[in-house]
Amino acid sequence: MKQTIRELLAKHGNLPVAADALKDDADLYDAGLSSFASVQVMLALEEEFDIEFPEHLLNRKSFSSIQAIEAALNEILKHQAA
Repeated sequence: MKQTIRELLAKHGNLPVAADALKDDADLYDAGLSSFASVQVMLALEEEFDIEFPEHLLNRKSFSSIQAIEAALNEILKHQAA
């Protein structure tokens, strides 16, 4: 899952650094992720995983790091499977 997140960040995040070079807990906003790019990443994640981000996860914290994105995806997928 983390590799997919990194690939989507590389494609849609417009980061000035390689997504593969970022640690899982690195702050993506400090790395150059803009609010607009975070929306593009979110839309790509929704398409890739066939999910929809619920309102309570539509915040800066959910997209603050690869680790945070993975946690949000796991929460969504867990609720979807239930």
